[in-house]
Amino acid sequence: MSAPAPAVMTTGEAVVASLRAHGIDTLYALPGVHNDALFDAAQRAGDGFRVLHPRHEQTSAYMALGAALATGRPQACAAVPGPGMLNTAAALLTAYGMGAPVLALAGQVPSFAIDRGFGHLHELPDQLGLMRHMTKFAARIRAPQEASALVAEALAAATAGRPRPVALECAIDTWAARGTVALADPRPAPAVPIDAEAVRRAAAILSRAERPLIVVGAGALEAGPELLRLAERLEAPVSSFRRGRGAIPTAHRLAVSFTEGHRLWREADAVLAVGTRLYWQQSNWGVDAGLPIVRIDADPEEPARFRAPAVALLGDAAALLRALIAELPAGARPSRAQELAALRTWFEERLARLAPQMGFLRAIRAALPDDGIFVEDVTQLGFVSRLAWPVGGPRLYLSPGYQDTLGWGYGAALGAQAARPDRPVVAVCGDGGFMYQAAELATAMRHNLPVVAVVFDDGAFGNVRRIQQEQFGNRLIASDLANPDFVRFADSFGVRSWRATTPEQLEAALRAALAARAPGLVHVPVGAMPSPWDMILLPRVRGTGEGARPPLP
Repeated sequence: MSAPAPAVMTTGEAVVASLRAHGIDTLYALPGVHNDALFDAAQRAGDGFRVLHPRHEQTSAYMALGAALATGRPQACAAVPGPGMLNTAAALLTAYGMGAPVLALAGQVPSFAIDRGFGHLHELPDQLGLMRHMTKFAARIRAPQEASALVAEALAAATAGRPRPVALECAIDTWAARGTVALADPRPAPAVPIDAEAVRRAAAILSRAERPLIVVGAGALEAGPELLRLAERLEAPVSSFRRGRGAIPTAHRLAVSFTEGHRLWREADAVLAVGTRLYWQQSNWGVDAGLPIVRIDADPEEPARFRAPAVALLGDAAALLRALIAELPAGARPSRAQELAALRTWFEERLARLAPQMGFLRAIRAALPDDGIFVEDVTQLGFVSRLAWPVGGPRLYLSPGYQDTLGWGYGAALGAQAARPDRPVVAVCGDGGFMYQAAELATAMRHNLPVVAVVFDDGAFGNVRRIQQEQFGNRLIASDLANPDFVRFADSFGVRSWRATTPEQLEAALRAALAARAPGLVHVPVGAMPSPWDMILLPRVRGTGEGARPPLP
């Protein structure tokens, strides 16, 4: 299909048309005078394009992030310059750490005044330079004629290699400027040639191994079938944590948790790392000469960040896994069923110590359909879910990654729901994190986004309080919270709400909330919970490590 003929349009119209040409039909954004011409273009774009406006710029970016994570496709948000752009910064930084393709559109002061310090409304010195610190690509649209090409360039950068956020800024007068625009076609992702010799060396390492271990991150989410075939060919357990969960179903016989992976690490004789920084393993668990590591990654800078791997395979994970499978010898390998059964028994015994969290997680899992999306905020239930939440497939478990951004969860869940209206979405939040975006209950109602928030309320920043209790002689400071009555608070927005104090009550309330297909909130008052950190911050078990993070409780 040929591109449309060049036409006279505003910069705002060119950007909206270009977003649509790239399959983006939603803009998560708050209006403001600097972006009026962009919003007018969106309004006139017709029924095939929508603007979802939250109550805070941070939420617009979190919604775009949640939508990107739930779909694997680029999403867009917009904000006015200065304060508005800065309000999106935490979400953009989180997207950068998580490898999420979010396009941020930022307004600017009049073009003649940029970076001249005149004191224009919302002026921010070197806004473009600031955006470059938290994005993969950032540029300024200077005229309508270059708008479409810059959108295409930005989205190509967002999706090529390792996905990451990108940004474009546009001055208030440039948004409204008119010119003859030729819409740019989407740019296909460049094909990365497979290094056949490196594949053969990697296959030789893995085929010799008697106790191989596979570790996966978010870069493996689109390579599930290939990953499963390779794991079964090697009889290799597959360990995941946070972003990699769901690359293969966690119920599969070879799927193991992060904690179980630590137990296997000490005796592994080869590791295949797919789409993961392998940070915890290399920095904390330790490596030695007896542990050859094969890295598969789309980012050429990643494999050697801590130490040079035995083999680095660069490119698309699915294609490289297929190439590896073709080089591996056929035939059954000795079963590890007995070993893994014993490991699971040990792990379940350890999880049993986390009785309140596990009981509540089982209740949520029983109520949420298998294809439902679970969003974990930074909270006690969230920490345990990284180890124990059953995940049946990719993009059903959304976690904030290494930024661990407190308060991201509800906004991200709204975006996930907007992008995947066919699936139920549950956000598991603590009282501290939920209040970061609690006013967005209004957004759920305004746009009919039937996310159910489950708010676990211990009246504190619970992890902070535990650290103060255990490491600082119970000298508590700035950790206790004054909370609203969450049920009445939700009711005031027209949001259906329940209160549950037991796992059984939570399951019943969540079933009712999900059946309503309307915004909902379940308030769960809780006390102090046992710490899961001894199952996450695990000791070195071999060799040396670099860049280890300091101990926490």
